[in-house]
Amino acid sequence: MNLTLISVLLVAAFLLCLLAVAEIGRRLGIAKIARDPEGLPKGIGATEGAVFALLGLLLAFSFSGAASRFEDRRHLITAETNAIGTAYLRVDLLPAAARPGMRDLFRRYVDSRLETYRNPQDRDATRVSLAEDIAIQNEIWARAVKESFSPEAPTQAAMLLLPALNEMIDITTTRLMATRNHPPPVIFVLLAGISLVSALLVGYGASVNKQHTWLHMLVFAAVLSLTTYVIIDLEFPRLGLIRVDGADIALVELRETMK
Repeated sequence: MNLTLISVLLVAAFLLCLLAVAEIGRRLGIAKIARDPEGLPKGIGATEGAVFALLGLLLAFSFSGAASRFEDRRHLITAETNAIGTAYLRVDLLPAAARPGMRDLFRRYVDSRLETYRNPQDRDATRVSLAEDIAIQNEIWARAVKESFSPEAPTQAAMLLLPALNEMIDITTTRLMATRNHPPPVIFVLLAGISLVSALLVGYGASVNKQHTWLHMLVFAAVLSLTTYVIIDLEFPRLGLIRVDGADIALVELRETMK
């Protein structure tokens, strides 16, 4: 099943849970009022304020962190494009006979890198493509070392080409780890738990109203569910509605220049 659909279904379920918990809170408040003529306990506003403040703080940090990681992943694509482009240009330092083969390896490498992140939901295909990336990297490195130290190569070849290749190879690991960099699951559990407690308090506080209305409960649950969905979507920018795929155009354009 498509992950976007799964996310939407989970958020819809979360919204229904918030509404259900808010209704439970309202009925608990009505029962309390029926038993005690003085109404709800004094000081409940301070409790609500503390819980809502904690919820707001957790949402703010979660959203800020997710947005920051989203931008980092976009910047890494640009950084990899620059690293590959620099290394590709420095192939001109190799002997003329070695350049066509090296350039062909670079073209295969860029094609493989684009394929690696094309369909992240297919984990088996992604693993195969990552293995191909590494294999081509090793071949490029071995050939570059051999040709850089050949008698026909200028003395600057090894000094300029090999560091560029090293940067090109290193950034693949950086990008891979960036895709796996997420908050601990306990953060999402805590966010869901505090959201449910907040919904309970909203319903409990609304029990003093003689006429029952779903509007403010629905708005509260919808805003909270939508915010949570956006946070999760930012954390997985290759799988949801908010995607980082647009940044891949840099690699695509680089590949088009490799004639």
